[in-house]
Amino acid sequence: MQKTSTVPERAIFLPKLCAITLPHDSNLMENVSLVLQYGIRWIQYRQKGKSRKDLYKEAVALHELTRRYGALLTVNDHVDVALTIGAEGVHIGQDDLPLREVKKIVPEGMIVGVSTHSIDEALRAEVEGADYVGFGPIFETSTKDAGQPKGVVLAQDVARQINIPVIAIGGITARNIQTLPATKIHGVAISSGIFSGDIKGNCEHLLKEVAKLHPN
Repeated sequence: MQKTSTVPERAIFLPKLCAITLPHDSNLMENVSLVLQYGIRWIQYRQKGKSRKDLYKEAVALHELTRRYGALLTVNDHVDVALTIGAEGVHIGQDDLPLREVKKIVPEGMIVGVSTHSIDEALRAEVEGADYVGFGPIFETSTKDAGQPKGVVLAQDVARQINIPVIAIGGITARNIQTLPATKIHGVAISSGIFSGDIKGNCEHLLKEVAKLHPN
């Protein structure tokens, strides 16, 4: 028998569409500026292979940009960078600093999200204090090695069993997002599906589709 969460709901403002930066994007600031202009209000800064100093400098510049638009900035993996720049949130994976330890050092009100790949991981993240879970990959993705696709049905099961927002991630595009609106999934996080190709067209279509998602 599957478990169901008994944790009370925690109120949190979370946009339904998160744009995750592409690694080694030579036009990072320009591209993020575009998606903000086109209406996205949640940016996740994900970068691999850079020094802490470079990560910090880039994150500072991004935060200055997102604040102009009243948008959220979450930093992927690097809790220290998120704290140093005063980001609105941090997102951690299963192999990062444990959630319980992260909650001890982040200020009250900082959004903490956790990547999950199973119902048990999602339930544990909720109990340990996550504000939302990223669940996936939903579809095949080339952005990162995240294992086999979990599919929309399993993501829906997760959304039914926990009381914090579920953000679907992994291989979501302007085309296949149409399979999600009938679920209890709160929102989606997308990288190449936003930043590759027609950024304006991607943003306009995706924002229209996420407006149909479950109204948490």
